[in-house]
Amino acid sequence: MTQQQTVLLTDRAWPDDSIERGILEEAGFNVVAGPADPAPVETIDALVAEHQPAAILTCWANVSPAAIASSAALRVVARMGVGLDNIAVAAATDHGVQVTNVPDYCVAEVSDHAVGLALAWTRGLVTADREVRGGSWNPAGARLRRLSSLTCGVVGYGRIGRATAAKLHALGARVVISDPHPPADTGGIEVMTLDELLAASDVVVLHAPLVPQTHHLIGERELALLPKDAFVINVSRGGLIDTAALLASLDSGHLGGAGLDVLEEEPTVPAGLLTHPGVIVTPHIAFASDASIIDLRRSAAEEVVRVLTGETPRYPCNTPSALATGVSS
Repeated sequence: MTQQQTVLLTDRAWPDDSIERGILEEAGFNVVAGPADPAPVETIDALVAEHQPAAILTCWANVSPAAIASSAALRVVARMGVGLDNIAVAAATDHGVQVTNVPDYCVAEVSDHAVGLALAWTRGLVTADREVRGGSWNPAGARLRRLSSLTCGVVGYGRIGRATAAKLHALGARVVISDPHPPADTGGIEVMTLDELLAASDVVVLHAPLVPQTHHLIGERELALLPKDAFVINVSRGGLIDTAALLASLDSGHLGGAGLDVLEEEPTVPAGLLTHPGVIVTPHIAFASDASIIDLRRSAAEEVVRVLTGETPRYPCNTPSALATGVSS
């Protein structure tokens, strides 16, 4: 009798695991769930070593090289999300383990969030609300901007970057983009180097992945290139921005503000961000809506089923080592 394969669900950002469990158990797999909140890496390592899963389904928890090496049965690590910075992708590749993600579930939500932050800044929505709640009614003191008169730079022109650029363009803004591998056809949108984009943009939106090459992509030098009173939006990963440099630029008065859905040390929010009137912080929710979360959970679980049943994954993120998988050329 063939032993039932196990899928380890490391953590989740929603109340239950009914969608994932339903899809996986219907396909004939045993589901073991870790704690809902992401556990320390040592806990995940121990869970993998104990249960020897054929698949790991992870949201925020770190899947380390040790975890990947410890399960001889492991065939796939599926990210319930887009970014892969919490998965040891190189180790997975070396061990013949497929890595997948769900890159298309929240395109509408993240691009909406980015545009919403831009509009909240240009129209002073958050600042005005804070002032009114604090007892001040001072319309003459508002410093508002016309979005259609501004240049908005989008850094990263993948699915979400393209959606954000289209929405900003529809609102009348001049849009420019920077991407190390831009498509041949950008629909007439001007492509710039990062330095050129920063120097030209009143609003900068970050849609880049967090990889070693993009860590602190925006630091002291890059912030100094921005026009005075510019606004920086990050709805990608906190590590793209050097937080100390951001705070220094805000404190000096050079940077006008920032809209941050992600931080370097979540959930810790530096005091300087909380007290600066030009800063808007949301708790890593740009990806979320009732529809997107359902899409994410279903798609990630279905990727696991595909790999474990011998089908080709829809969104492969690596090419597992043929030597490790026993495949000969």
